[in-house]
Amino acid sequence: MKIAGLDIGTTGCKCTVFDENGKYLGKAYRDYPVRRKVTGHEIDVSTIMDGVLAVIREMAGQYPDIGGIGITSFGETFVMTDGEGVPLHNAMLYTDPRGGEEVRALTGKLGEMRIAEITGLRPHEMYSLPKLMWMKAHMPKVCAAAKHIFLMEDYVVFHLTGAAQIDYSLATRTMALDIKNLCWSDAMFDAAGIDASLMSKPVPTGTPAGHLTAKAAEAVGLPEHVTVVSISHDQVAAAVGAGAFDGDVAVDGAGTVECLTPIYDEMPDIAEMYKGYFSVVPYVIPGKYVAYAFSYTGGALIDWCVSNLAKEEKKAAKEQGISVNELLETRYRKEHGDAPSGLLVLPHFAGAATPYMDTGAKGAVLGLTTDTGTPEIYRGCMEGVAYEMVLNARALKDSGVHFKKLHATGGGARSAEWMQMKADMLNLPIVALKTADAGTVGSAMLTGIAIGVFRDLKDAADHMVEQIHTYAPRAELHAKYMNIYERYEKVYGAVRPLV
Repeated sequence: MKIAGLDIGTTGCKCTVFDENGKYLGKAYRDYPVRRKVTGHEIDVSTIMDGVLAVIREMAGQYPDIGGIGITSFGETFVMTDGEGVPLHNAMLYTDPRGGEEVRALTGKLGEMRIAEITGLRPHEMYSLPKLMWMKAHMPKVCAAAKHIFLMEDYVVFHLTGAAQIDYSLATRTMALDIKNLCWSDAMFDAAGIDASLMSKPVPTGTPAGHLTAKAAEAVGLPEHVTVVSISHDQVAAAVGAGAFDGDVAVDGAGTVECLTPIYDEMPDIAEMYKGYFSVVPYVIPGKYVAYAFSYTGGALIDWCVSNLAKEEKKAAKEQGISVNELLETRYRKEHGDAPSGLLVLPHFAGAATPYMDTGAKGAVLGLTTDTGTPEIYRGCMEGVAYEMVLNARALKDSGVHFKKLHATGGGARSAEWMQMKADMLNLPIVALKTADAGTVGSAMLTGIAIGVFRDLKDAADHMVEQIHTYAPRAELHAKYMNIYERYEKVYGAVRPLV
């Protein structure tokens, strides 16, 4: 019996299949159009469902004995539908600027700290609830016709099974879940003027939703007895797939977005979390929580540097049969060894995430000279992302974290140079995992548990989480980086008033 993990992203979805021993077999991917305009960032969610059916159908053609499909998705984005789940409008992405006035109205009624105490979130327009308020004010006919409000995980689960349920971790991204009682908050919905009965039922992460409907089974080419599982918000699935289950381990998600995910063995200090806009999210293990400390540009900043500054190097790398990243790292090491670049790169090229949550922030590269070349700027960009991790780790220190090592996932985990740099800066060992796609692995792990392939999390991790290398911190390099960091932590305050 095979296990499938479905990962729904903002630009595309993928279905990955594993066998009963956790061995990767194959995956299918489809992208879908995202429409961005001055007034908002929107997506036609019917295209998401088309993509989902297509990737499951492709994998079902190769592996007809799939026994379970786990669903994980990106957060915040919601859609109102009719009773059959047909979307009534284009959905706003978390980057959509609408909802700012509504956040101010909510905080005026309840206060920022009370909202944080209820929801585990400092109020912000990225979350679903203020955008729902905007919809009610500006699209009243749509709201009046709505029979369901879905985020993407429960939207897909509903179309596959007919069940309207959402796991706790994704439900928190609405800014409307009571994280202590793990139910929708009457206080939040009353203050927002939104009908909570339209929301899906909150359930624990990894809860089976039921079997495929006859219509869904026909659409994807699988039998009706296939079990569909509500997994989680994508970052929680990644933490599971990284094998991080207690407070001694945090996850370094080194993807397009850089995300540090610490685990708390009990409820963290909400007042401390509030200071840095850190989320408090129920974890898969009852009584445990995770937080998200992130930068909008992790790998995205490296891609920017390569695409815009390393055009000649890309040609040279192709001629040598190596990646441009390897070429740039080799050239830097040849000139400078392990020495820090000395540049101060503020990685806010898409705005600043935690601990600032400042969408108007801009990036900066400081310390350039006539001797500075592309390898130095490339190295500086890697350092800037890592310095931002240090900044976030320090901002979290009084919230109850005590992690002693990091498990690294994502494409950046393949860069030995970057992993060693992070270990040196954070002064912690970093364990690189075999899989770059921990979210899909986590989804498959929880699906395997739900359908009886694995006994529990430990059994699933033993089958599916493989460590490939541990990068130990070096004291001499840590000291050098910290001397530079003392200047780095002042850069945002210096640059922000100018831009």
